[in-house]
Amino acid sequence: MLDRGEARVAEPDGKEWKVNEWAKKAVLLSFRVRDIETTEVGPFEYRDLLPLKRGYEEAGVRVVPPATARYGAFLSPGVVLMPSYVNIGAWIGPGTLVDTWATVGSCAQIGADVHLSGGVGIGGVLEPVQARPVIVEDGAFVGSRCIVVEGVLVRARAVLGAGLILTGNTPVIDVTRDEPVEHRGEVPAGAIVVPGSRPRDFPAGSYGLPAGLIIGYRNESTDSKLQLNEMLREFGSSVGS
Repeated sequence: MLDRGEARVAEPDGKEWKVNEWAKKAVLLSFRVRDIETTEVGPFEYRDLLPLKRGYEEAGVRVVPPATARYGAFLSPGVVLMPSYVNIGAWIGPGTLVDTWATVGSCAQIGADVHLSGGVGIGGVLEPVQARPVIVEDGAFVGSRCIVVEGVLVRARAVLGAGLILTGNTPVIDVTRDEPVEHRGEVPAGAIVVPGSRPRDFPAGSYGLPAGLIIGYRNESTDSKLQLNEMLREFGSSVGS
């Protein structure tokens, strides 16, 4: 059911997301009951508990060698996999591009028309079973070498500048107003976020800890990649490719 997209580990429930714990339990149970098998694909040999995903032509998916998707991941029509990796339980929406050396971890939920740039790391989660996976909603753009883990929710059409690292505890601070507004575990819809830091005092001195800085929000004038890059470079960042 996961492989065919008939079930999802997490699914939208209004504006929020619902985790289907039973689907995660099923994945964990499958690891216990399956035996390791050897699979040969041309000159490549794999040895794993799960086979590789198949049926790309019928699904309307483009897969560039040596991209790999594991059985139990769902790829919607129009998905493009450059040489990349998609793990079991992941769900990827129509028209999304997973660029070179990007990884989509177990159970991650990626929306429609998303761009995961080169080297992006989307974290996976199987245990604890009730934990929310990483979710990237429709139309988001994740810049090169970004890392998004620990169930972070990236809302629709958000833009993450190259090299940004987001964990469940990383502050995402809106600095576009007179006073900062802080988010944790979630990037607001349409937000344009660049890597930043904020000071914290320790016994050995004051040091900067990573933070995401919201420097603006998407609109018609910032929708193209070229215009987004120009805006981000004003703050020493870019989306990359």
